[in-house]
Amino acid sequence: MPSPTGSVPALSGASATIFSIGIVFLGYWGMYEETKWHVSDVLVFVFALLGFACLGLVPWVATAPVEPDTSDSRVRIARHLFLAGVIAIWLAVTLSVIL
Repeated sequence: MPSPTGSVPALSGASATIFSIGIVFLGYWGMYEETKWHVSDVLVFVFALLGFACLGLVPWVATAPVEPDTSDSRVRIARHLFLAGVIAIWLAVTLSVIL
């Protein structure tokens, strides 16, 4: 199988970068504080976890083998997962600031 080229490494690198930014956000946000969590805290955490799940699946989906080598169906799915992950992380950040 040939090495991935084009948008596959770009998607994988971008998802890893946003994933690490999200991890830094959770550390800064104070997930480990001993105060009681409110509904807004749970919402922020759930959106962040959903974003991490989507971003973590991007490299796996983008590099999965497809039947015809020229098919880009998996890359399209990976792009949608990347977009969903970025939106979820940004929603978590926005909710943490607003609420």
